[in-house]
Amino acid sequence: MIVYDLQCANGHEFEAWFNDSAGYDDQREAGAVSCPLCGETDVSKAIMAPGIAAKGSSNEQSATPPHNMAEFMDAMQRMQKSVEENCDYVGNSFPEEARKIHYGESERRNIYGESSFEEASKLTEEGIEVGCIPWRKKTDS
Repeated sequence: MIVYDLQCANGHEFEAWFNDSAGYDDQREAGAVSCPLCGETDVSKAIMAPGIAAKGSSNEQSATPPHNMAEFMDAMQRMQKSVEENCDYVGNSFPEEARKIHYGESERRNIYGESSFEEASKLTEEGIEVGCIPWRKKTDS
């Protein structure tokens, strides 16, 4: 999945999750992407920043960015939980599995895992959309 920061023609900024960039393009062209604040369907990609969205619920997440570190950490934790619940973990095989999915050699699905910055850059150069997010390690407490 990919999250985009979007902006409507009225200047409202919000974020939305899509299966891939083609999904965004298709939905935008069909008028299915609208501003949650005013309903405007004339939207475009805004400058990207880390974002969080709860699957299937636009009411759970405000379009306002976190104002302090506690809010930011809470948002990061929600994003991580969403990824864990909605994507398959492929570990260190992420670059290889992303390529297999991109080239149709493996089942199309949402994945997450680890890769080096260099590996992620190579995937991007091949036209494979990836995102890097900070990941909080789980503790025993």
